[in-house]
Amino acid sequence: MVVWEWRSPGGAPRRGIHHIETTRGDRLLISLLSAAYIHLGWLAPIGTPLWGATLISAVVAVLVFRYV
Repeated sequence: MVVWEWRSPGGAPRRGIHHIETTRGDRLLISLLSAAYIHLGWLAPIGTPLWGATLISAVVAVLVFRYV
């Protein structure tokens, strides 16, 4: 996040699909929490390996940064 802010300053809040203002840090927190819940949800029925949960988490993170 530090490098991203340094390369492209001004991560001003924006309104997404939920109509709440979020910053880059907010979207990072949402994507990290989502990844944790996705991995826990993956472990319950499937177990290891976690590659599928990691791929799903990456897609969710991209969607969060794009639309939230």
